[in-house]
Amino acid sequence: MLSHSRCLTRNFSRSLSVIRQGNNALARRATAALSPSLSVSPNNVKYDPRSSVFQIQYFRTSVVYRNEVVTVKTPAFAESVTEGDVRWEKAVGDTVSEDEVVCEIETDKTSVQVPAPAAGVIEELLVPDGGKVEGGTPLFKLRKGAGAPKAEAAPTAEAPTAAAPPPSAAPPPASTVGPIPTTMPAVPPVPAHAMDSKPVSAIKPTAAPAAPTAPAEGGVKGARTESRVKMNRMRLRIAQRLKEAQNTCAMLTTFNEVDMSNITEMRKLYKDAFLKKHNIKLGFMSAFVKAAAYALSDQPAVNAVIDDTTKEIVYRDYVDISVAVATPKGLVVPVIRNVEGMNFTDIEKAINLLGEKARKNELAVEDMDGGTFTISNGGVFGSMFGTPIINPPQSAILGMHGIFDRPVAISGKVEIRPMMYVALTYDHRLIDGREAVTFLRRIKSVVEDPRVLLLDM
Repeated sequence: MLSHSRCLTRNFSRSLSVIRQGNNALARRATAALSPSLSVSPNNVKYDPRSSVFQIQYFRTSVVYRNEVVTVKTPAFAESVTEGDVRWEKAVGDTVSEDEVVCEIETDKTSVQVPAPAAGVIEELLVPDGGKVEGGTPLFKLRKGAGAPKAEAAPTAEAPTAAAPPPSAAPPPASTVGPIPTTMPAVPPVPAHAMDSKPVSAIKPTAAPAAPTAPAEGGVKGARTESRVKMNRMRLRIAQRLKEAQNTCAMLTTFNEVDMSNITEMRKLYKDAFLKKHNIKLGFMSAFVKAAAYALSDQPAVNAVIDDTTKEIVYRDYVDISVAVATPKGLVVPVIRNVEGMNFTDIEKAINLLGEKARKNELAVEDMDGGTFTISNGGVFGSMFGTPIINPPQSAILGMHGIFDRPVAISGKVEIRPMMYVALTYDHRLIDGREAVTFLRRIKSVVEDPRVLLLDM
């Protein structure tokens, strides 16, 4: 039995060895067929990484990604905006970094910046400068990760110049010069008027003659030139809305003057402590915004609006005040919401935030949507007097002006006080004169004596 078991074990081992040898031979033949250039030994198969399908696919994928061309589309607008005009900041061939602004879309209310989604080169502009676009319209094509062609073009253009032989290397021309003269050439005669010239020390410097600014005699004096600049969409929309206000509203303006002595003294007394605690400056606008909210609550008709569609008067139980801000592209009116629940600090912080957005051109349509009343401060430009125009669909607007020292009668005596004229333009279809004058006097009383707010008088 033992001998028989040994024979079976020996035969099984031989079978396994034959199978292994056969498999090794098949593997060598298959490898030689796939890559004849590889040297294969029975125990060691050399592997060439260049034949790896995975390596080749990865290399090709990375190249495609690096030179991928993407199409950037117009971002979606707000509900009240349907289209805008494109103003290009970059041109074809310009290299841009990620998030760098490529173009700006001017809408009726604000400007929308379109950044590059990745670093690359502008391949093509799909919309001309000034063209109209809607949300989702293709704007430009960007080749990701491509180098700047302009930077490489400069050395190439200079190569022929550098390769050209210097002038000194050219063969000298054939000599056609005769024998060298041994005598000096004759001196040309000097004109007679040159002998009467003054010495150098006596000559005084004279300014160069100015270029003629007028044409010849008989022509038009002075340059009379003209230049034409296309109106941007924001300016066009402002003009349209102002004209609509004049055509729709029965506008009437009432005036008053405000003694700024108390509010100026309060600001002078607490401005440093206010700045130290809240890190913002205390201005006069917060006092007028708070006074307007107080007066609007007292006279709800000024805070209301006429719905021309249903022929109804809509009264609001909230106060959202639009503050007019002048920008290079036009007048914008960001909104401070729920002013009735704010104090001076909250209002100053809101004004500071909106002003910072306006300076950086980051105001969104949502920041300017709505508003139940508007305040325009022309006094920052030195205005003394003016009549503002209603900002539709609102029913009234308050105009602030400059603060100037003027003589006023105080208790039978003439005193010099810092005075400001204020104007309220209102829609006489909705607001009567009594309500308008009462509203303006409420503002006057609160600004002249802020303690009225504490006493709710």
